[in-house]
Amino acid sequence: MKIKTGLYIGKAKSVYLTNNEDFVILRFRDDISAFDGKKVEQINCKGKINNKFSAFIMNFLENEGIPTHFERILNANESLVKHMKMMPIECVMRNIVSGSLCQRLGIEDGVTLSPPIFEFFLKNDSLHDPIINEYHIKTFGWAEAEHVDKMKELTFRVNELLNTLFADAGIILVDYKLEFGLFKGKVFLGDEFSPDSCRLWDKNTHKKFDKDRFRQGLGGVIKSYKEVARRIGVPL
Repeated sequence: MKIKTGLYIGKAKSVYLTNNEDFVILRFRDDISAFDGKKVEQINCKGKINNKFSAFIMNFLENEGIPTHFERILNANESLVKHMKMMPIECVMRNIVSGSLCQRLGIEDGVTLSPPIFEFFLKNDSLHDPIINEYHIKTFGWAEAEHVDKMKELTFRVNELLNTLFADAGIILVDYKLEFGLFKGKVFLGDEFSPDSCRLWDKNTHKKFDKDRFRQGLGGVIKSYKEVARRIGVPL
């Protein structure tokens, strides 16, 4: 598969068109950012780890019946994925109170949510990814109602599957975000699933294994990412 031209440059990944219009190349860079790009650094090997981590999760979900964009790993930092029309919506699932939910609702960090909370956010850095609901999505035409229903259904199913995967490895899946797109008219899970896009805590100590280590200046980002990968069986 040959790169034809650049399509999109995000905060930590780049997307390239290929000589096959059905597929693009997703390149995981070593960049890490927080606070809508206000804090940015480069961490050696992060792109390689996230590429393999996300591929592992996508393959796991595919085997459990979740349609994903993932096709195959091409090299250390790149994967081949379906060329989808992405919906400008983030689907966030929260199992434990942390992050912005504490700030918005004044609830103590670490409280277990039963049932878990599902939220929509508009993917727009300049607006700081504002929270939205299904009425916003319908009125502004960001997604069709049937696609919204499918995104919700898949996000809840992913939650069941990944809660078990991480729990078996002694890890709490605190929260995460998913992004979806359309490929030939059907909804597929896109983007990535890595410690960049979720919160992961050690079950016993509540030590943080995710990007909060960068956000909060805790250090040990790569060590923590590798520890999660080791526990769930990601071949690095």
